[in-house]
Amino acid sequence: MQTALICHGGAGDIAEDRLGACLDGVREAGREGHRLLEAGSSALDVVEAVVRMLEDNPQFNAGHGSALNEQGQVVTDASIMSGHDRRAGAVGAVSGIANPVSLARAVLEDGHHVLLVAEGAKAFAREQGFDFCDPASLVVAHERQRWEEAHGTVGCVALDQHGHLAAATSTGGVLGKRIGRIGDSPLIGSGNWADSEIAVSCTGQGEAIMRTALAHYAACRHDAFDRLDDLGRAAIFHLSDATGGQGGLIMVDHDGQVGFGQNTRHMPVFGIGVNGEVEGI
Repeated sequence: MQTALICHGGAGDIAEDRLGACLDGVREAGREGHRLLEAGSSALDVVEAVVRMLEDNPQFNAGHGSALNEQGQVVTDASIMSGHDRRAGAVGAVSGIANPVSLARAVLEDGHHVLLVAEGAKAFAREQGFDFCDPASLVVAHERQRWEEAHGTVGCVALDQHGHLAAATSTGGVLGKRIGRIGDSPLIGSGNWADSEIAVSCTGQGEAIMRTALAHYAACRHDAFDRLDDLGRAAIFHLSDATGGQGGLIMVDHDGQVGFGQNTRHMPVFGIGVNGEVEGI
């Protein structure tokens, strides 16, 4: 069966001198993810692996390179979802975890809950044997120096050889966010969604995305559009019309089509599907 994947590096304004590195980052992660799919890996394993690569890349607002909160700290959110069986896991307001998407995967596999936050998520991570890092090690120079640029989230959606879809999203959150703030990324149906027909990952202004349940909104309208790019434009129009918000989303469907939409200046994107290679910046 046709495999497909698309990943993003966040929606927003990115400094011109970083655009090339951001596009290179999503290309590298996307190509590796597609190689894994072609080798027989599951969509769930692949979206986790791709998002881990993006979390490890300091160009992106996730994991190593996350935006700083109001106290100058890195606190992250992430979620992951399997489409064919609707299993999902998510974590919010977590510190000291370099790859929060893998902690979200552990929540999914544990199966007792969907979303764990803050100290509860950290306690779960200890029980699962996760290694903790010094939160300061996740702060990169350009975030510490500027403390004013928000460049979104990272995410990946994939279709594997078995026809299964999956989605994963991870973020360092809004720059200067209040202590305790959680955005759309760990919220199933808002920033992340997968079912048997489509998988969606969103990025942008989290509060606006939450108010429109954007990922699920797009999924519910999948059948009304022949092209995912048209669906993406319609979903982003709804986001803007309903809230005035800005953002973007990536999608892959059960036919292997990939697509995206945005109303922000930038959104690094790379994908491979039945419609060939796609990319955006």
